[in-house]
Amino acid sequence: MIFKKICSVKNAHKSQLLIKGLYDYCTVLNPENEIIYKNISRYNYREFKKRVQRYANMLRKLGIDGGQTIAVMDYDSHRYLESYFAIPMTGNVLHMINWRLSAEQIHYTINHAEDLVIIVHSDFLPILEKFVGKMPSLKYIIICKDEPTNVPSDVLDIYGEYEELMSQASDKYEFEDFDEDAVATTFYTTGTTGDPKGVYFTHRQLVLHTYNLAASFGFSGSIACRLSSNDVYLPLTPMFHVHAWGFPYLATTFSLKQIYPGKFTLDGIIDIFSKKRPTFSHCVPTILQMILESNETKDIDFAGWKIIIGGASLTKKLAKNALERNIDIMTGYGMSETCPITILTHIDPKYKDLDLDKQSEMRIRTGTPVLFSTVKLVNENGQPIQNDDKEQGEIILRAPWLTQGYFKDEERGRELWSDEYLHTGDLATINSNNSINITDRIKDVIKSGGEWISSVQLENIITSHEAVAETAVIGIPDEKWSEKPFALIVLKPDMNLNHDELKNYLKQYTDSGILSKWAIPQSIKFVSEIPKTSVGKINKKLIRNQMAENL
Repeated sequence: MIFKKICSVKNAHKSQLLIKGLYDYCTVLNPENEIIYKNISRYNYREFKKRVQRYANMLRKLGIDGGQTIAVMDYDSHRYLESYFAIPMTGNVLHMINWRLSAEQIHYTINHAEDLVIIVHSDFLPILEKFVGKMPSLKYIIICKDEPTNVPSDVLDIYGEYEELMSQASDKYEFEDFDEDAVATTFYTTGTTGDPKGVYFTHRQLVLHTYNLAASFGFSGSIACRLSSNDVYLPLTPMFHVHAWGFPYLATTFSLKQIYPGKFTLDGIIDIFSKKRPTFSHCVPTILQMILESNETKDIDFAGWKIIIGGASLTKKLAKNALERNIDIMTGYGMSETCPITILTHIDPKYKDLDLDKQSEMRIRTGTPVLFSTVKLVNENGQPIQNDDKEQGEIILRAPWLTQGYFKDEERGRELWSDEYLHTGDLATINSNNSINITDRIKDVIKSGGEWISSVQLENIITSHEAVAETAVIGIPDEKWSEKPFALIVLKPDMNLNHDELKNYLKQYTDSGILSKWAIPQSIKFVSEIPKTSVGKINKKLIRNQMAENL
């Protein structure tokens, strides 16, 4: 391709897309808005800037000049938010440790990421104590605590306590400009096989993702979950998980009032909502269901609360329950590898007067691609599928903020980026309005009697039964049909349901053609809970392994 470039004058400044630019803007719109951490800390954006500069000087005192990896192992807090900025803005890499992994997996990620410093909540010190002398890159451990107690470790060499070190540091620091392609963050995602994989993101990617969120939630024209600088932000997903979906960067840039809950408890969230009335949150379906079904919330009016759901499929039943409780709800889609958001629910204003049943159907669809996100749905031969909302294809992606590989794992990185598209492993359909609807993970789709059965669709229908609180559907081996559906079901308190009653309930969906007759589970098991992953998704890998052991 032929194109034209004009040389800049020698004294022109070439601006870089750096997290520093987001930080600089945070005192422009609403500098008096506050960042609140439980009942422990609250300060405005002017003070936030000073604290970030203290943080930078705290790192400088350790002799860290950039290019090092600094890990954080904390609950959702003001400290974590400060880490989102101070660590990458000093040219270092923020490693967000998933404290819900096993101790062995955490140890692996610390060594694989080559962490020099770990800033750790005192609750997690026992995990680090297991590996004393087995973390060769680690030189400094800084603890943070919510209560004024002594350092609770006789084993670890603790450098200092976060707030004490911050108080000793100057609040004057000049953040330098550098290459926007410098790595800013890393974290680890677990798969079906092998060790956790390290994904990484640059300053440029995180800034562009933040711009994307601002455009998608402020200018897309959708009527679902609009967001502005007047909102009150409360994250309900852990900040170690894909940058809390990028919203702390967005909320800080536009100086929203922010509330960080610390260690998640249902009582704590209810108390925050009652006293501080957050208006925007994000979470997995399990958390929303827990909130809506609690006896403590039955009299609470949730009007004004907007929630984006991700990480797992949002069922129609749960979406309708949220709408009935005056919660504005929608779906978002992404992966650890995608920073994460690439697809969002889009509802045209012409549909604003639809009844709640039809609104729910629209709000559980995966949605439409966001700005700069190129999304294709392809069949097994790599060819585009029809926009008929019937044919299924794998979602493959391109966007400026997708991870460019896995840290120190080129082979699996090449597999991820087959044919120069990021392969998600998710199956979906697409309609004539470019609205995508995920039907299953490729590895979770059930192949029975020559039919492909969507476990997601079947789960959605089973949970529509009034007695069902939650379900997980997998395929189990069958000599005649290759696979057959198997369902784990959690019933609501004081509700009853047996296998025959469930089959009779599902028969209406086979009679109407919504389900094939092969989709009715011939095997079910009623359980008290369903296994979840470290980020709240249904752990189908574990369920399949447990079933294989019992077959």
